[in-house]
Amino acid sequence: MATSTAIHQALAFYIRPSTFAVGVLPLPKLADGPPDLVKKAKAPKRDMGQTITVCMGVGMARRYGWTLLVRREDNVCPLGGIAMGFEPAKEKFWDGSLFAEYTGRPKEAVARYAAETKRFDFGAYEGILVAPLHAAEFEPALTIVYGDSAQVMRLVQAALFYRGGHLHSQASGGLDCSDLIVQTLQADDCQFILPCNGDRVFGMAQDHEMAFTMPRSKADEVLKGLEATHQAGQRYPVPTFMRFEPKMPPAYQKLMDYLHRDEA
Repeated sequence: MATSTAIHQALAFYIRPSTFAVGVLPLPKLADGPPDLVKKAKAPKRDMGQTITVCMGVGMARRYGWTLLVRREDNVCPLGGIAMGFEPAKEKFWDGSLFAEYTGRPKEAVARYAAETKRFDFGAYEGILVAPLHAAEFEPALTIVYGDSAQVMRLVQAALFYRGGHLHSQASGGLDCSDLIVQTLQADDCQFILPCNGDRVFGMAQDHEMAFTMPRSKADEVLKGLEATHQAGQRYPVPTFMRFEPKMPPAYQKLMDYLHRDEA
C-alpha cells in the first residue's frame, strides 16, 4: 500500500497543488493514537487558547503545515460537531426546526438536508488528527487535496483509469467536512468536493478551489492512474493546442503589409 511519502511525491509531481495535501485520521480513543503525537499535535483549545472549525483545522494543516488534534472541546461549529460525532444530533436537528428559524428555508427542506448529511455516530471518535501529508507521523485514513478544477479533474481521471465508470459525489453548499471526511470513509471511495460556505469563510478555501479525497484503500489505484494518464497525455498543467496560425486584426495586417512593402 502506498506510503504517505509516495502519495505526497506523486501529487507534487503530477498535480502540483499550491497547498499541502492533508492526511486525516479519526481516533476512536485518544489513547489509540501515537502517544507522543497526541501530546505534540496542536490542540486548539489547549495550545492556542481558541476554538476552531474542522475545516479550519484542515486549512491550518494545508496552509501552515501544522499537525492538529481537533477534539469536541476544540470545535465551535455545531454542524461540524454533529458530523464528526462530537455532538448528538437532537430532535430539532432532525426535524429541521433548528435551522429553519434563522435561514428562512422550509422546515421540511432542512429536515431532508439533515437526514442526508453523512455523520459519525455520537461519541464514535474522540478526536480528528490532521497533518500535511509529507510530515504526518501517523498513517492517514484518507488524504485531502485542494486544487483548481483542472487539478481535481486529473485526480478523477486517475481514480477511474482502471475501473472505469464515474465518481459519485454529493454537494449541498454546506458542511463540507462531512463530505471530505465522513462520506469518504463511509463510502470507502474517492470524492470530488465542492467547498462549503463555512470552508470559504473560516477555512479560507478560495473561489477557484475544489477538493479531492481518497481513502487509504484507493491510494494505490489513484497513484497508478496518475502515472498511466500522464503517460497517455492527460497532464497538469493541461497542455494547450497551439499548432495553428493566428489571424491578426485588420490594423495589424495593414501594419505588416507596410513593413514588408519595401521588400517587394
